[in-house]
Amino acid sequence: MVLLHPAGWGRHVLPLPPAVRSARPLVVCADEDLLDDVLRLLAAAGAEAERAAGGPALRRAFREAPLVLLGADALAGGALRSLPRRPGVVVVAGAELPPREWAAAVEVGAERVVVLPRDESWLLARSAAAVRAPVEQGPLIAVGAACGGGGASTVAAALAVAAPDGAVLVDADVWGGGLDLVLGAELVEGLRWPELTGLRGRVAGDALLAALPEVEGVHLLAADRARPAPVPAEALAAVVDAARATGRLVVVDLPRPGPDGLGEGPRGILADADLAVLVVPARLRAATAARLLVTGPGSPWEPARLVVREVPGGLGADDVADLVGCPVLAQLPHDRGAVTRGERGEPPGLGTRTPLARVARQVLGAVAGRQ
Repeated sequence: MVLLHPAGWGRHVLPLPPAVRSARPLVVCADEDLLDDVLRLLAAAGAEAERAAGGPALRRAFREAPLVLLGADALAGGALRSLPRRPGVVVVAGAELPPREWAAAVEVGAERVVVLPRDESWLLARSAAAVRAPVEQGPLIAVGAACGGGGASTVAAALAVAAPDGAVLVDADVWGGGLDLVLGAELVEGLRWPELTGLRGRVAGDALLAALPEVEGVHLLAADRARPAPVPAEALAAVVDAARATGRLVVVDLPRPGPDGLGEGPRGILADADLAVLVVPARLRAATAARLLVTGPGSPWEPARLVVREVPGGLGADDVADLVGCPVLAQLPHDRGAVTRGERGEPPGLGTRTPLARVARQVLGAVAGRQ
């Protein structure tokens, strides 16, 4: 199974209108042996195939089908070249493709090439996912800090850990040392950001989550300390959209703005978020920095809600709210044991009675109330 780089996808992808979407995957294949294998797998996935070779029937089915399976033999035909690109196109072959057919697969915008029987399990899962009822999009929480060391990563991780049905935690602060350290997952196998920065357009959510490290029910996409590099806005959007499409809560840990502002990717996350959470230590400078974030021209943080992290001798939550100009969603009491637990690699918010767990439940309750 090979993932093709969908560089041509994005704004020019043919949309799939949900109101007219067919429940039958389209199969374009004249190789009888390969066709038998494809139809067998579709039947095992509970799907009935629709077949078309050309003309108006092919154009309609290509537009409406939830999944398009192209036999390698179909790549040589001219009927596919006149069709617009769309997501959900898979090329199926009985052996590794030669270079000429690889080029043809890229040209038609295939998301993957699968070789049977080696990749039967993946194609079965992909077919079953394509025909089952759509999953309601999962909520999105964007978390940021008013200042360096403000505690946003810890709060973001606690939210993901506390999610009752599992969550996806996305590290958008690639210079923050890696969220896998916060969860004690630095040795857990799975992909990190450097392997996924080339993603564009539509990505299969289940396949993405299966490739990520998982700890305490949280699928984690973290930065790589050995290869820190900026995350393209298109890759961040593709990952978040794919994760939300699985119905899970998605929590994104955002970076602090740089000299040129927040950046296109984080701004897009804040625009799409169901809830923006700004973590503010209860100190005058931190609250003042948060106010600059919120009140800057065109700031995406304007609708944020605050989690005020109490500090000994610090400001009260009401004072922080007045200074920043945003309402307080939750107060995080000072917890002297938090640092020790973090250094031991214990995921934050695990104990239901810890301050972080209580704050996480408050924030998740606020998101549930907005759904």
